[in-house]
Amino acid sequence: PTMSHYFIRLLADKGLLLRNYTQNIDTLERRSGVDPELLVEAHGNFIDAHCVECCREFPHEFVKEHIFAEKVPKCDCEGIIKPDIVFFGESLPERFFRLMKKDMKEADMLIVMGTSLLVQPFASLVDLVREDCPRLLINREKAGEKKFDLMALLSGGGASGFDFSEKTGYRDVFYQGDCDTGVLELARLIGWEENLTELYKGEHARLDSEMDKEMSKFLQNEEGKDKDQKKPQEKSGDTQKTSSAL
Repeated sequence: PTMSHYFIRLLADKGLLLRNYTQNIDTLERRSGVDPELLVEAHGNFIDAHCVECCREFPHEFVKEHIFAEKVPKCDCEGIIKPDIVFFGESLPERFFRLMKKDMKEADMLIVMGTSLLVQPFASLVDLVREDCPRLLINREKAGEKKFDLMALLSGGGASGFDFSEKTGYRDVFYQGDCDTGVLELARLIGWEENLTELYKGEHARLDSEMDKEMSKFLQNEEGKDKDQKKPQEKSGDTQKTSSAL
């Protein structure tokens, strides 16, 4: 997880995170320690998996073992087991639609990071917050800027998207740069810089230790497999030598 993931974790730790909506499927928000209840993984994740036929749930370890063994994971009903990621053309999870309107109306600040805001319906979330809700975009370039929608105008609505204009953009702020630099600057401004850097360093030290243990276990298993494969060959060689001597 990056500094940005741990900034989200810090918001959660301080009781300030209403919800984190993400399009990422890498589960790094979970890996950084954010409670899954505070997450809406709009495009799914690799943690959960279900049979496409009977919908039976399977742990990701089951799928992982089959993938690494170059086998297609299948259910007892012979249906294919698929990670809970949203493929092109599939509907977003029910949780996304159930929570988005409620959360956006309750939010007293919206932070958007690292996105083109081109994919719908995710991109429309910025328009669901109240009109007095401050909105901050941390991005390498501006995205999701204000545009007039003819259908919205005809139905009594108005423009949608961010308004970064100095004259009319009373609630929108754009920080140009990468996400990690942006959250560090934001943390500095609100007095959280030390909290954030300590959390980042401490959690990465823990993850590095866990990774070392996993790698050591993997190498031990691989070494055991090599020994098991060599044993039959050694026995075969011994038999040949004995036969030659006779």
